[in-house]
Amino acid sequence: MDRGVKPFTAPLSRVLGWVWIGVVVLLLIDLLVNGGGRTAVVAAAVLLCTVGATYVLWLRPRVAAQEDGVRVVNPLRETFVPWAAFTWADVTDVLRIHAGGQVIRSWPLRETKRAVVRDNLRRAGSDGGPILEEESDDPRELRPVNLVARQLREEAQRRKAEPTAAAADDSGALSTVWSPDALVALGVPVLLLVAALLVG
Repeated sequence: MDRGVKPFTAPLSRVLGWVWIGVVVLLLIDLLVNGGGRTAVVAAAVLLCTVGATYVLWLRPRVAAQEDGVRVVNPLRETFVPWAAFTWADVTDVLRIHAGGQVIRSWPLRETKRAVVRDNLRRAGSDGGPILEEESDDPRELRPVNLVARQLREEAQRRKAEPTAAAADDSGALSTVWSPDALVALGVPVLLLVAALLVG
């Protein structure tokens, strides 16, 4: 990760996610102290399933600007867009990263105001093309997700202007992969729950 650029996340989701994990820890301690038998094991497995879902849906997703590109981390998959392939960032109902003809949608960074979403979708049109208009030149007047889109565009412009960018242009291929940590976070608790239900 580049020192100067922090990952962009949805702060409220992250706070709620950590609060829920804290609640689950307290509930698991209570089950350990006061619970017993198969019912307690099943309850613990269900709680661990909610922790996995919380991690995948609320804590893991982010958009991270890195030295060589931008990484869009969604619940189950990650897409890496090299700066050489990055063409635009805008907002409809979510933050979108454009890489040539491809559009990568970000799970965590969403526009919450319905009227703004409707207007953005109308402006993007049926082809899903980039929205090129700016709401304001003053960053303080931009909505949070629009500010992130602007920061990503500025970072891409800065990176492409660097002398080392020309050397990176040849290796700049967009890639999407399934995330092993997300699959493990969901799969292991589900397997524990199935085992707890079957053994008895």
